[in-house]
Amino acid sequence: MDISQRVRAILSFTEAADSGSFAAAARNLGVSTAAVSKNIAGLEQTLGVRLLNRTTRKQSLTEEGVSFLQQAKIALNALDTAVDTVVARKMETSGHVRISTSAAFGREQLLPALPGLMTRYPALSVEVDFDDRVIDLVHDCYDLAIRGGRIIDSSLITRPVCHLRMVLVASPDYLAVHGIPQRPEDLRGHKFIARRFLGGKVSPWGFREKDGSLIALDPEPAILTFSAPEALTQGALMGAGIAQVGVHHAIKHLQEGSLKLVLWGVHDPGSYEMVIQYPHRALIAPRVKATVEYLLATFKSDETLNYPFEKLANYVA
Repeated sequence: MDISQRVRAILSFTEAADSGSFAAAARNLGVSTAAVSKNIAGLEQTLGVRLLNRTTRKQSLTEEGVSFLQQAKIALNALDTAVDTVVARKMETSGHVRISTSAAFGREQLLPALPGLMTRYPALSVEVDFDDRVIDLVHDCYDLAIRGGRIIDSSLITRPVCHLRMVLVASPDYLAVHGIPQRPEDLRGHKFIARRFLGGKVSPWGFREKDGSLIALDPEPAILTFSAPEALTQGALMGAGIAQVGVHHAIKHLQEGSLKLVLWGVHDPGSYEMVIQYPHRALIAPRVKATVEYLLATFKSDETLNYPFEKLANYVA
């Protein structure tokens, strides 16, 4: 099988795997179903393994097919990058960038950054999915993701945006009625606003003991439980109870005086971070690289994401 036949065969295979049928792959490629079938059969013969199990009703990838599909997509992305590189030489960054981010960060930080990005690169188009679920960048066809939490996916390139520190907050009105807790034990009798992740787990509150050890408190039963992190801030503003929120959600309200910190210096702020992630450093397209670098610079200048943690002592109840 010569190189041109090999490329056609790989394209036929990836299209058939992604679209779910030979007929759909043929339509997408503008060839006949018979040609797709012949190309895939030739590819399997050359490799000496079966890539697809197929019947008259359905098809499924073999274990070898799954592995080959992943590598084939990397190769095809490399070809796309070569085209993008040629475009970049014309001094114009163009193309479509697909981003995944959480609803809260998307609204508060990403959206305000987009007008400047579009002004800098007018030939660029951006698609953003505001979704708190964990996604697979390669499988779900995203160019980059902006994620918060404890980042564990080492298969992706990770660029740090900022540290995400947590604080306990309540409104002055709530504290005037229920009192200001001085120790974690004082939380008994207080009303909690908790966050439940999409997987069902309630986010615990951590506290540092005098000996440096860490203890955890589950804020249950809670008077309010939300999945959206910004909703916890709103609940605290309404005077419903004490909430654990990110500094970037709370700082404006702390500065205005509508929220106060409680158990400052005892509550553990955590070791979370916000990052931009994307696959394949060597194969990053110019349109993606330009977007990543612009967003990193913009987020670095965002005071709400980079507020000095020690200055928060000014807002203790």
